[in-house]
Amino acid sequence: MTRPSQDTNNILLLKDLSRLSGHSVHTLKYYLKLGLIEEAGRSPATRFRFFNQDTVERLSQIRLWRKEAKSLSEISQRLHETPA
Repeated sequence: MTRPSQDTNNILLLKDLSRLSGHSVHTLKYYLKLGLIEEAGRSPATRFRFFNQDTVERLSQIRLWRKEAKSLSEISQRLHETPA
């Protein structure tokens, strides 16, 4: 991965994403592994993951679906559906 192309003011590290979204770092790493969220890039020097505001919004949607008792498999299907 490369550096994110967004304005650096909108770049979030994993710990920032955790704080803003209310999800633990462990959960965020699990969601990355499942493909529910994606990193916007990585620092070439430190290999830290970068995220953006779109990821915060996606995590809000995931939280809503989890409150509706949707499984992670169902959520993954919904997130990866292409609009008709």
